[in-house]
Amino acid sequence: MRILVADDEDTLRSVISQVLESDGHEITGAASEEEALEIFRREPFPLVLTDIVMRRMTGLDLLAEIKLISPGAMVIVMTSHASLESATTALRAGAYDYLTKPFDDLDDISNVVNRAIEKIQLTDTNDKLLRDLKAKTAELERLNSALSEMANKDGLTGLFNHRCFRELLEREISRQKRHGRVLSIVMIDIDHFKRFNDSFGHLAGDAALRRVSSILQSGCRASSIPARYGGEEFAILLPETGKEGAVVLAERLRKTVEGTGFRGSGPEDGETLTLSCGVATFGEDGANATTLLQAADMALYQAKARGRNVTCTASGAPSPAPAGR
Repeated sequence: MRILVADDEDTLRSVISQVLESDGHEITGAASEEEALEIFRREPFPLVLTDIVMRRMTGLDLLAEIKLISPGAMVIVMTSHASLESATTALRAGAYDYLTKPFDDLDDISNVVNRAIEKIQLTDTNDKLLRDLKAKTAELERLNSALSEMANKDGLTGLFNHRCFRELLEREISRQKRHGRVLSIVMIDIDHFKRFNDSFGHLAGDAALRRVSSILQSGCRASSIPARYGGEEFAILLPETGKEGAVVLAERLRKTVEGTGFRGSGPEDGETLTLSCGVATFGEDGANATTLLQAADMALYQAKARGRNVTCTASGAPSPAPAGR
């Protein structure tokens, strides 16, 4: 291990260096605290031995500077029997251990240094384990997030799927009941989409679904929740939005899609698709998620029956939807 030894007594510094080098360590010596600090600033050492009393700068000052530069560095202070109080102060300031001079046994140097090295190695091992644990935890969170997104999102469009939309609707209805606020939904169906698929192929159909999804996402405010409800059918959850506001949004989206070319750059050189929309408002058209969805679905069927490419609102209690939409 690389060890910095700071002592203004050349003989003592040499003895310490020889002992530690014989133990296999790489030693750098400094004849003053100033020199030691200059060396440490250039390249921090994991372990420093310093005399606590030197000519200009005390070992306590050096300890403080070392901890500022490298908080994890281990510092062992060397003190005479007469200044053990200073050693205690150094321990409180962050020194790992101390050695008393003169040394009764040179093995004491090796023993204290070896204990410090074991602590350094244990700390390094723990830090590595902690980094690995954090990395694995982050990866697990990423995978869980990806799995959650796969479970909640439609793979083609990136919108929420049918199951997730239903869960979000139930949750939002509970919130609306607690706070007495309005809530609306819009059911949307792409008109004659099967004919578009048959004419241009499923790849073009998938591209059209993605483009409609993009229009729905960009056309909704941040609190709104568009979803792919199934096939060419979409749904939008509109918290704190009454029927009038829901109709305004549905009409804006319908007109945007109508003005979009789906096989070219615009309607003049592309195939035009249109939307039929059904709007229902919680409380007014349905008392729970099921009846609200039925009311919006019935309004959508009314839009189909009126020739498509229109928006209709629920007229009251839902009735069975006609077949063959």
